[in-house]
Amino acid sequence: MSIDVSDLAALRVERVRAIAGRLRELRGPLLPILHAVQHELGHVDPADVPVIADVLNIAVAEVHGVVTFYRDFRREPGGRATVRICRAEACQAVGAEALAAHATRRLGVGFGETTSDRAISLDEVFCLGNCALGPAVQVDGTLHGRVSPARLDALLGEVATA
Repeated sequence: MSIDVSDLAALRVERVRAIAGRLRELRGPLLPILHAVQHELGHVDPADVPVIADVLNIAVAEVHGVVTFYRDFRREPGGRATVRICRAEACQAVGAEALAAHATRRLGVGFGETTSDRAISLDEVFCLGNCALGPAVQVDGTLHGRVSPARLDALLGEVATA
């Protein structure tokens, strides 16, 4: 049995509409809805935007503006693993910029992008709350401190093969 792409799109629309409907009564529901869609479906697809706008009875441009303004929202599927590098001042003072440059060279992607094999998404953050142990990196929710380029390579190797 094969599933048609249009069937998958219709299922996604139904799911987005259900998520938005469940949360629309919250005070300031747009951000919680967008976070829930991304959490449940992996990203906020451009096709989700008019569905959310319809449920909330707001302009499509308003939803689009929020999705594109906040870096936390992905507009395409992310990788199987997410690597976040802190770029805040404390981490910069101990080598985060060099680490960030190393990561982008090693993975061949920029921040906010995913490797072509969909193994790793690379993100930048501006504080992981681990300032005393910078440069800090978070790999799939696990925080690592004093990360050198060699340590980053080891972490990337672990998640790429997982």
